[in-house]
Amino acid sequence: MNDAVPLFQAPDQEAMFAAILEGSDAMVQAVDLQGRWIALNRSARHGLAPLYAQPPELGGEVLAMRDVAFAEPWRHAWRTALGGQRATTAVATVPDAAAGGWRTCDLRLRPLLDADGRVCGHCMIAQDATHLLDPQRRPEDEVQRQPPAQREIEERYRLAALATNDAIWDWRLADGHVTWSQALSRLFGHARIDSDADWWLAQIHPDDRQRIDQGIHSVILGGGLTWSDEYRFRRADGSYAHVFDRGTVLRGSDGQALRMIGAMLDLTERKGVEAALRLSENRFRTLFELMDEGFCVIEFIDGPHGPLSDYVHVLANPAYAANAGIRDVVGQKVRDMVPDEAEGWVAIYREVLRSGRPVRFERELVATGRHLELSAFRVEPPESRQVAVLFQDVTERRRAEIALRDLNQTLERRVEQEVAERLKAQEALRQSQKMEAVGQLTGGIAHDFNNMLAVVMGSLELLGRRFVGDDPRALRHVESAKDSARRAAQLTQRLLAFSRQQQLSPESLDVNRLVAGMADLLRHSLGADIRLDTSLSPELWHTHADPNQLENVVLNLAVNARDAMPEGGRLLIRTANVPAGALPMAAGQTGPQRDFVCIAVTDSGTGMAPEVLARAFEPFFTTKAVGRGTGLGLSQVYGFVRQSGGHVDMESTPGQGTTVRLYLPRATAAAPAPAAAFPSAPPAAGEVRGPGERMLVLVVDDEPAVRQFSADALQELGYDVLQADGARRALRLLEERPDIQLLFTDVLMPDMNGRRLADEVLRRRPGLPVLFTTGYAQDVMAHNGVLDQGVLLLGKPFTIDQLAARVREALDAAAAQAPPPPTEQDAASP
Repeated sequence: MNDAVPLFQAPDQEAMFAAILEGSDAMVQAVDLQGRWIALNRSARHGLAPLYAQPPELGGEVLAMRDVAFAEPWRHAWRTALGGQRATTAVATVPDAAAGGWRTCDLRLRPLLDADGRVCGHCMIAQDATHLLDPQRRPEDEVQRQPPAQREIEERYRLAALATNDAIWDWRLADGHVTWSQALSRLFGHARIDSDADWWLAQIHPDDRQRIDQGIHSVILGGGLTWSDEYRFRRADGSYAHVFDRGTVLRGSDGQALRMIGAMLDLTERKGVEAALRLSENRFRTLFELMDEGFCVIEFIDGPHGPLSDYVHVLANPAYAANAGIRDVVGQKVRDMVPDEAEGWVAIYREVLRSGRPVRFERELVATGRHLELSAFRVEPPESRQVAVLFQDVTERRRAEIALRDLNQTLERRVEQEVAERLKAQEALRQSQKMEAVGQLTGGIAHDFNNMLAVVMGSLELLGRRFVGDDPRALRHVESAKDSARRAAQLTQRLLAFSRQQQLSPESLDVNRLVAGMADLLRHSLGADIRLDTSLSPELWHTHADPNQLENVVLNLAVNARDAMPEGGRLLIRTANVPAGALPMAAGQTGPQRDFVCIAVTDSGTGMAPEVLARAFEPFFTTKAVGRGTGLGLSQVYGFVRQSGGHVDMESTPGQGTTVRLYLPRATAAAPAPAAAFPSAPPAAGEVRGPGERMLVLVVDDEPAVRQFSADALQELGYDVLQADGARRALRLLEERPDIQLLFTDVLMPDMNGRRLADEVLRRRPGLPVLFTTGYAQDVMAHNGVLDQGVLLLGKPFTIDQLAARVREALDAAAAQAPPPPTEQDAASP
């Protein structure tokens, strides 16, 4: 037996221990002082793999873990050991791929010593402790080896943890390990069943953390047994839950705190409900205090008059007194407050209490003389015997309704008057619109007539100048034709006046002086059997109008009045101021209110029937015999007044006479001086600047006949002429002929009108004189018939003398604006 060989020699013992470690279920790993692995068994390589992005291997860094929550306890344990702590214990979890859940590991770390006793590294042994904390995961044989009493206690604990909605925790105070029930994941989303106390403390809101830490440790260290508090606990998604936490300290026989078991209740929903309730109460209180309507809650009581025969005010807002006129009603009974009318109020509210149907009504509170609008509804449950009443004082409204009822007794008559006035105004508007449409039509016709008359009158004048000579018969025929053409021109001028397209020269005008100055002319026109009277306002405002046209209008009205008084009578002309807003509706004022000067012409003649009066301003409408009138007199009056910014109306009664009122706008500033009239005598013929140097005029008109007449007339006056049928041709000629000294252009042309042509010409040839011609005052040249400043315009039709005057005026105006020629002294200056 002495030669027996030991079972294992020393080298064999190292191999044996290595084999044991490699096959152990415990995860064994060792690192050097820099945290690099120097040893790893099989369980460690496989079990720790979820902690790392790459499988653990020798030389790898133990702290290079993935950024996942369950890695934090492992990382913390290694940092503690590498930081120099000699021995460390901890609890951590790691996913269990085989079982499909989590494994809870008991971590124990110890330093590694070299031969000299110096620390050269650290070793960790991680033992699976899941079965110690979760009985369901313990090996079946181990569970069966437990005493029946112990198994029953653990089963009760497990069922209690499942049954409660609280997160139950078990804190082992010796090493700080905390075990959680599954409610931690269900309530707060943390997928773990164990942690350490530091993790729990880290989840507490920073503002609550110190208070909770101090509070729970004061119980543990102070010998206390129970602790409870409220704080905010962070969920897995980063939000915070309001929780109520409480725990019990388990102590040993020596009083040392061993464990603490507790439960965390999620108060978030209850806190939300409480906050909503507080907000609702605050809103109700604010509304209750600040609302304008009176509000009260009454509670029915049994009284001497029987059950539910009286009520007492249990609540009333400040507006109660303001609306009902009674103060300090809380605690008062209605039969004491208003005994004479209490029965009526009790009956109404008692029915609301019994039926549960809300009611809305109006009733007078006789005691205070207030008329109230009320609504009442039952306060649930009915056993409270309470009714809520909302009301407001409508006394003023009630009085207004009574006054309105009294006023409505005469409403029918007033409505008839209003409807009649409205119909009258609508008829005036329709008449105005009709006149506007007719005016546009007549304006266009007048424009075409003017173009034709320009050719006719010009041709007759050229014929008389060049070919008639001393032949008296030919001269008589030419003059007769010219006279007819002039009358036609006057007719078209009246059409333009009606259509508000004539050229005006308004100025600040004293109407009283104008009427007084016309007195002799009017008396001569009226005849001896018609008396002329005037009634002129002494404080009459000035108006803004064309004086010549206004004289024609007054004369027109006087002549019409004369024709309406064949057997004589009286003509009265009155003037008056009409302030803003006082213009009669019949005058048809639109736009902003303004002041007017009124000229009223009244005759005592035959008057007009309503159907005749309705058409009085229409062009060519007349009641006179054939040959006695054109039917344009009143049309011209209407057009002039409207073009001047005024209004006109007419009243007439058959057998009594007619009144025409002109409303002209009050002058607010002096108008520019009117343009000079055409001279009565023609100026000299076209200027001859030297042998063969006559002035060159460019004539632009899209009408060939009008263009040819204008060219012939200018040549007759001694000017050289170039013709263009439109703006494009005119611009080409201006480029080709720099010697052109005057542009004579029509206004209305296709493609580019005369005003735009003139603008382009002056851009290319600054200072070139421009003379416009047109059949009527178009908007491109004038505003309401008033020419823009600096514009020279010759209206169609025109005579050769008028053309000569306007051409001379344009050339002289251009010469006056041109810089003076240099003198000899200027030329000699350096």
